Amino acid sequence: MDHAELTTEQVLKRDIPWETYMTTKLISGTGLQLLRRYDNRSESHRAQLLDDDGPSYVRVFVSILRDIYKEETVEYVLALIDEMLTANPKRARLFHDKSLASEDTYEPFLRLLWKGNWFIQEKSCKILALIVSARPKPQDHFLSNGEASNSKSKSTTIDDVLKLLVEWLCAQLKKPSHPSRGVPVAINCLAALLKEPMVRSSFVQADGVKLLTPLISPASTQQSIQLLYETCLCVWLLSYYEPAVEYLATTRTLPRLIDVVKSSTKEKVVRVVVLILRNLLPKGNFAAQMIDLGLPQVVQSLKAQAWSDEDLLEGLNQLEEGLKDNIKRLSSFDKYKQEVLLGHLDWSPMHKDPLFWRDNITNFEENDFQILRVLLTILDTSSDPRALAVACFDLSQFIQYHPAGRVIVTDLKAKERVMKLMNHENTEVTKSALLCIQRLFLGAKYASFLQA
Repeated sequence: MDHAELTTEQVLKRDIPWETYMTTKLISGTGLQLLRRYDNRSESHRAQLLDDDGPSYVRVFVSILRDIYKEETVEYVLALIDEMLTANPKRARLFHDKSLASEDTYEPFLRLLWKGNWFIQEKSCKILALIVSARPKPQDHFLSNGEASNSKSKSTTIDDVLKLLVEWLCAQLKKPSHPSRGVPVAINCLAALLKEPMVRSSFVQADGVKLLTPLISPASTQQSIQLLYETCLCVWLLSYYEPAVEYLATTRTLPRLIDVVKSSTKEKVVRVVVLILRNLLPKGNFAAQMIDLGLPQVVQSLKAQAWSDEDLLEGLNQLEEGLKDNIKRLSSFDKYKQEVLLGHLDWSPMHKDPLFWRDNITNFEENDFQILRVLLTILDTSSDPRALAVACFDLSQFIQYHPAGRVIVTDLKAKERVMKLMNHENTEVTKSALLCIQRLFLGAKYASFLQA
């Protein structure tokens, strides 16, 4: 049978020769006794054994995973642990019992993540995430796995565990070990682990943020809705972490989130996206982008629907208020600057508005004429005829309205770039390029006659 399609139930039907392992000294006599008591017993009987002597069973399971490499046995023990934790996730605390302080309970699962077949990888990931999340925090009285601050132990530290786990999760998002389950398993695990500041930091350092963006798109099937929800949950957790927010600002995440919230009818998906947008609103240039992407209208439309979730309703109200405040605050030049910096140039009214240019012409001097430099970069790099036409036109407007416009634009070596566009196949581009060159050669005194 294909190991990728194995189920826990199928694995647990196996008969494992524990006595043979004791004969070859791979398990101890005590270990054998514990396994005989536990194996092939009812769930209630096992639950009682775990309540009475849980850490001893954890020790046996971990030692088998550490010392025995036979695939069928490794799968079997992982299935036992998975079954035990699925029945009661709080049992993950057993792995951190004081009596196990000398055991490295993380190492076998970390090793199996990279070495095992898909069944082994999936179970190791799930179990590791639960164990890590259940660990005592530093303020508690003790730390397991050699984590005490003065420990010189060779045990795997929590920093190592989280870093290696994040590496594996990012590897799954890039190149999944299983075609349909690799990505959902990684996202499910991340949604649980990104609550940890250390995981957020490792995830950003591993360049993981950009791997989430392609997964944010409208979903229709039950599985794809769940994957979308958990991906958005990851983004929501990252929206509390400044380096992640800065990275999100450089991706297409925002327009994708707005597309999702526009088309989704699933309340939990809408709620988590609204909460992300609320968190991003006061940061960086997100507010201006949200306004440009038509989010105020989307919020109005969402508010008109009958939602029952209080967090969602409160989030929508906060988003609406925040957007209104930003619309009031966002001056025309801020909006223009945003358009240029994003490279999304279009014929919005301000480009041809004489009042806009007269009122804001000195703002173009900010950051050593940053806006002009970006307009020139657009001329060098953009393949969008509309963006090229608008950039040429805006340069011609600067020449006309700034007292030293010709000199500044000439110093920035704009002439050569604009001249190249005089032969562009698009007439809109050639018209704007011609106007810019005329104004550059004639100067402001005569350029006022050359209105577009």
